[in-house]
Amino acid sequence: MDFSSFVTSLGTSLVIFALLMLAFTWLQRKPGNAVIYYPGRILRGLDPLEGRTRTRNPLAWIKEAVGASEADVVAAAGVDAAVYLVFLSSVLAILVFSGIILLPVLLPVAATDNGAQSTTDSNSGGTFKNLDKLAMGNVQEKSPRLWAFLLGVHWVSFVTYYVLWKSYKHVLNMRAGAKSSPEVKPEEFTVLVRDIPAAPPGQSMKDHVDSYFQALHPETFYRSMIVTDNKKANKIWEELEGYRKKLARAEVVYAESKTTGKPEGERPTNRIGFLGLVGEKVDTIDHCNEKINELLPKLEAEQEITLREKQKAAALVFFNSKPAAISAAQTIHSQKIDTWTVMEAPEPRQVLWTNLPRKFYERQIRSCVVYGIVFLTVFFYMIPITFVSAFTTLKNLKKYLPFLKKIVDQPEIKTVLEAFLPQIALLVFMALLPTFLMFLSKEEGIPSESHAVRAASGKYFYFVVFNVFLGVTIGGALFDSLKTIINHPTQVITLLGSSLPKSATFFLTFVALKFFVGYGLELSRLVPLIIFHLKKRFLCKTEAEVKEAWAPGDFGYATRVPSDMLIITIVLCYSVIAPIIIPFGVVYFGLGWLVARNQALKVYVPNYESNGRMWPHLHARIIASLILYQITMFGYIGILRKFYYAPFLIPVIVISFVFAYVCKKHFYLAFFHTPLEVACRGTKEIPNMESIYTAYIPPCLGTEKLEDDDQFEDARSFSLKTAP
Repeated sequence: MDFSSFVTSLGTSLVIFALLMLAFTWLQRKPGNAVIYYPGRILRGLDPLEGRTRTRNPLAWIKEAVGASEADVVAAAGVDAAVYLVFLSSVLAILVFSGIILLPVLLPVAATDNGAQSTTDSNSGGTFKNLDKLAMGNVQEKSPRLWAFLLGVHWVSFVTYYVLWKSYKHVLNMRAGAKSSPEVKPEEFTVLVRDIPAAPPGQSMKDHVDSYFQALHPETFYRSMIVTDNKKANKIWEELEGYRKKLARAEVVYAESKTTGKPEGERPTNRIGFLGLVGEKVDTIDHCNEKINELLPKLEAEQEITLREKQKAAALVFFNSKPAAISAAQTIHSQKIDTWTVMEAPEPRQVLWTNLPRKFYERQIRSCVVYGIVFLTVFFYMIPITFVSAFTTLKNLKKYLPFLKKIVDQPEIKTVLEAFLPQIALLVFMALLPTFLMFLSKEEGIPSESHAVRAASGKYFYFVVFNVFLGVTIGGALFDSLKTIINHPTQVITLLGSSLPKSATFFLTFVALKFFVGYGLELSRLVPLIIFHLKKRFLCKTEAEVKEAWAPGDFGYATRVPSDMLIITIVLCYSVIAPIIIPFGVVYFGLGWLVARNQALKVYVPNYESNGRMWPHLHARIIASLILYQITMFGYIGILRKFYYAPFLIPVIVISFVFAYVCKKHFYLAFFHTPLEVACRGTKEIPNMESIYTAYIPPCLGTEKLEDDDQFEDARSFSLKTAP
């Protein structure tokens, strides 16, 4: 990429961001758009514009975001959102503190070196000399000036250690505060029991579980709920809910048809064949009522069968105090590792019911198979990623698609394509992965949605590092060098070190595109706005349908966090080679913190709350990026720049591993388990245990005639007797 293309990319991204900001400023003032820009406040029963300036100042949202306290964020979007903001601010602090030293020191050191630079060590393939002169590639091999860059790696490393340690302590205290809240949360009085052995002859599964826990926890055990196979009942329930929504819609349409000219109205009709396009034409209201009356007894019958005959070897066990539940969750109940596995229960709204009955060894095998699939996918996915990064260059486009030569040779088109084509192609290609990775994570047998999100996020992190960062960096030489890497694995450091500088301008524009265009679209919410108004205009008839059309959802951590991790990896790895990338990283995480804070306060509504359980995951990935950075710099400084003192980087690599180990031993257990001292600070009195129990009743088992808890319990108390 030449200088004009770089400036075009940066300038165009900035213009797009400015336009999106103006669109945001104008659109958010429209009363009809409040459900898009302030859905979080509306769902909390607040006035969307209360206490807010009514000027058209495009920066007013910044004052509101910065002025809010962390407690405001927790109240609006939960602890998980607040922890995500701590993650963004921590990375921002790392980059700011690093840049304070690296920029004023390394830029002059590189720029004032008089040594001739080889194009093979160029940061831009010899086409962007202005950047090359400000980067490490401008320093002569074996030059004493390389000491500055070597010490720069140490500075970045120790800044990272300091910031992460402080942040870990802060998040730990935040989680403890949430866990010791006097608010009654069902999951704090509940444990999940898996791998339940077969019940003795003549005893039901429920009696088996009750007698076991009554004997071990005689004073604190309340009752149990056996997990059942709800697939068929849930299918009927979803069909029933579908007809209820369709009936409500048809009634609204019928009411709207009653006009002064036609007071009797026109009853809506539909066809009952494939997709409503073929088959018999029926009155929609009568048809829905008939189906509802037909499905209700069918659902009730299936509920009875499910509760009595489809019980599984898993249960939720309830205790009458938080300390008792926490103690039970951390106690080994059985001599055998594969029976009576007890853990803290997930929050009711994030339970993955189909995964709860999976046996211990089945979960182990599934996990191994899933990670084997992930490994193969990561490896083979690099082939198309590399193909995309290589094919989307102008040279290859003209080579493989010669009919485009006349078009792409136009100066204006050439500049735009060079500036954006590879980055956009890469972003679109990576957008196909999240759904597949979430599916794989749930197939491991994970019991909760938040755990599945963390697992999917971790898998996505492997993808973005190995397939985007490494794929783009060594993509051009990957196939040529594959045989060398297989035969001589140690040369991968040399290959990475020599290839990394050549991709500097690509990643500069990639980061700029991510924060200007990405955060501009995030803040302006143009896509949700357009979709909402289209649905409202053409599809929505009832208030429930309108509310569903603007429902904001949550942050989407499974894809958001790995994308941020990719930027961390890129900026860290280039922070010493090309320090000019640090301001780009600062803008990305600074703007990201502001936008995320605004969205947390006004827009997103959490689908679940894990009280910051993702923080150890975030911390571990930052350390992984740091270690990758240190190893890369060791290869670049020592092997490519031939600096004899590069081994001084080895101790800092070791320190990173030690730091990760110490943090895990010092903090992690308080995230994996709730400390007893934290649980004892909370609710002192016994809460309404019936409400806690009913919070876990699946919707498909809690309709109409089974709403009464005693009737639900009576139905559960009967089961097929276990064969001797």
